[in-house]
Amino acid sequence: MEYYTWILTFHIMSFMSWMAMLFYLPRLFVYHVEHKEKKEFVEVVQMQELKIYKYIGYPAMWATFLSGVWMLYLNPSILESGGWMHAKIAMVVLLIMYSLSLDYYRKELLKGNYEKSGKFFRAYNEVPTLLSLLIVGYVITKTFSFWFTFISILVFVFIAYKIMNPKKK
Repeated sequence: MEYYTWILTFHIMSFMSWMAMLFYLPRLFVYHVEHKEKKEFVEVVQMQELKIYKYIGYPAMWATFLSGVWMLYLNPSILESGGWMHAKIAMVVLLIMYSLSLDYYRKELLKGNYEKSGKFFRAYNEVPTLLSLLIVGYVITKTFSFWFTFISILVFVFIAYKIMNPKKK
């Protein structure tokens, strides 16, 4: 256990790096889709998309996952602490699925498949905010709150709705 706090520090820093990619990559997709007719601009954005995913986000995701597993191995009693860790793990699984979906969309855009709009990617960009809010909330409070989870989801559904359906001027 003497190394536990160092592993925790690495875990938090990895999570922060992973989140940076999760917050920024969908924004690049917005630029990519909304400026698809500008070939030179799209080439620059594609290079940024590749680098932020392959060299920052994907390794940070694995570092976060592996350091989290290592901490659970060193302190398995945390799984018996009231369900908050199970909720956190469930949100991390969703975050991993979201992260992998970004690679799918990156590859689709690279092929010139523009089925999704800029509005879609703006709304989709809210997903990691919701999941990280839930993860951090569970970790800080060391509890699972149905109401915190439910209200957070409702707020983010409302935000996504407003992004997808902006008020007409």
